[in-house]
Amino acid sequence: MSSSSVTIPTDSFYYAKRWVGLVFIGISVIVLSLDNTILNVALPSIARDLSASNTDLQWIIDGYVLVFAALLLTMGTLGDRIGRKRALQLGLVLFGVGSTAAALSQNTGILTFARMFLGIAGALMLPATLSIVSATFQPHERPQAIATWASLYGLGVGIGPVLGGFLIQNFSWHAVFFINIPVIAVALIGGQIYLGETKEPNAPPPDIIGSLLSIAGLFALIYGIIEAGVVGWTESNVILALIAAAVLIAVFAIWESRTPYPMLPLGFFRNPAFTGANITLTLVAFSLFGAVFFTPQFLQSILGYPAFTAGLLLLPLAITLTFMTSRSAWVSQYLGTKRTVALGVGLVGVAFLYMALVYRVDTVYFPTVFIAQLVQATGMGLAFSPATNAIMSSIPVAKAGVGSAMNDTTRQLGGALGVAILGTIATSVYLSGVAPLQSALSPEAFKAVSAGMQTAMNPHTLALIDPNLQQTVIDTAQQAFMAGMNRAFLLGAAAMFASALFALAVLPDVVKSSRIRRVVNQEGEVQLEAVTPDPVPSAGQD
Repeated sequence: MSSSSVTIPTDSFYYAKRWVGLVFIGISVIVLSLDNTILNVALPSIARDLSASNTDLQWIIDGYVLVFAALLLTMGTLGDRIGRKRALQLGLVLFGVGSTAAALSQNTGILTFARMFLGIAGALMLPATLSIVSATFQPHERPQAIATWASLYGLGVGIGPVLGGFLIQNFSWHAVFFINIPVIAVALIGGQIYLGETKEPNAPPPDIIGSLLSIAGLFALIYGIIEAGVVGWTESNVILALIAAAVLIAVFAIWESRTPYPMLPLGFFRNPAFTGANITLTLVAFSLFGAVFFTPQFLQSILGYPAFTAGLLLLPLAITLTFMTSRSAWVSQYLGTKRTVALGVGLVGVAFLYMALVYRVDTVYFPTVFIAQLVQATGMGLAFSPATNAIMSSIPVAKAGVGSAMNDTTRQLGGALGVAILGTIATSVYLSGVAPLQSALSPEAFKAVSAGMQTAMNPHTLALIDPNLQQTVIDTAQQAFMAGMNRAFLLGAAAMFASALFALAVLPDVVKSSRIRRVVNQEGEVQLEAVTPDPVPSAGQD
C-alpha cells in the first residue's frame, strides 16, 4: 500500500492549505465541545422547565456520551473505509438534524433520545477530525497540529457557557441547540473546500456485533450506577444491571479477541504508551465531566448568579485551558511526556481537593472559585495534548481512525462514568440530607424535593409547601446539594492523584516529542522508540 493512499500528498492543494483546513476541523470539534458546555449551563433551566430530577439530568448528559463512546471505534473504522472527510461531513449534517430535534423537545424522554441521536453524529465527526490531522501533517508538525486541534476544542468549551448563558437569559434553553446550525454550516462549507479526502483502501468491515455488545454493556453499567444513587446498591434491578454489564463487557472482550475484524484491536494495548495514555485520559475525563456537571448548578442555584453571568464566570477556566493546551507541546519537549501528563493530572487533583474542602453555600467567586478554575484548567491543558499525541504516535497512520476513535472513546467513557458515579454519590448524599423534611411535607411535596435541588426550588414545588417552611426547604436542599458535590469532588481528587502516579509508572519517558520514531518489531507490532535527545541546557548555559 502506498503512503499516498492514507496521507495527503505533499504536492497537493490540500497539503499547501493544511493549516487553513485545520481551522475548519477545529470549527467542527467546536460544534461538539460547544454542545456539551452549553448544555451544562442550561441544566438548571431544563430542570425547572421540564421538572427534571437529578437522574433525568444525568441521563440527558450520559445518553449522548454513552452512544458517542460506544460507536466511536466503529465510526473511526468506518471513516477509514469510506473516507474521513466524507464521514466528517455526514456527521455534521446528522448533528444538525439531532440539534433541531433536541431544540424542539417537550419532555425529558424526547430530549434524552435526541441527545442519543447526537451521539451517533458526534461519533462520526470526532474520530474523523483527528485522523484527518494525522493523515495531513508530517510527523514533525503533528504534535503542534494536535495541540492546535485540542486548543480549538477548548475554545468551544470556553465560549459555550457564555453563549449558552446569553441565550438562556434572553431566549430559552431551546436556543442552545438551535445555535449549532450556523456553526455546522460554516464547518461544512469550509471543510468541503479545504479538506482533502484520505481513506484506507483495505479497511476492515464495521464490527457490528462488537458495537452492539459495547452499547448494551455500557448502558447496563451506567443504568446500574445511576439507579443505585436513588434506590441503593442492593436493589435487585441494580444488581441485575451490573451483572448484565459485567457479562456483556466480558463477551465483548472475548469477541474482540477472536473476530478477524475487531473494532478494538486488543494488541494495541501491549504498547505501554497507548495503554497508559488511554487510561490516564479516562480518569482525567472522569473528574472533568463530573465537575462540569456540578459547577453551573453551583454558580446559578447556590451562589445565585444569572445564567449569562455564570457563563462569564467560567471564562477563566476556558481561557486558561485553551492557552495551556496550545503550549503543552512545548512543555512536553523539555519535561517529557510522562512528567508533563503527571504534572497536569496532579494539578487537577489539587484543584478537586481544594474545591471539596473550600466550596460552601456562602462561598464567594473571587478569589475562591477563580483560583480553582485556574489550577484545574492548567492541569487539564498540560495533560490532554501530550497524552493524545502519545496515543496517535504509537499506532501506524493507516490505523489513524482507530487510534483517534480510541482516544475519543476514553474521554467519553471516562466522562460518562464521571457523571454517573460522581452524580450517584452526590444524589445519595442529597437524599440523606433532605430526609429530615419528610415528616414536615406532604408525600407529593417530599417526592418533588427528593428529585433534586433544582426541583426542590421550583415554584411549582414550593407552591405545595407551607409558606413558613419554604425557606427551610430551600436551605436544606442547598446544603444537601453542597454536601453531595463536595463528596463527589473528594472522589474526583483521589482519581486524579491515582492517575498521576499511574502516568509516571507507565507512560514512556520521551523528552523531545519531535524526535520519536516508530519501529516495527518482529511480531509486526508498532512501538515508540525515542532518539537520545540533546541535553536540556541548565541555568547559566548557552
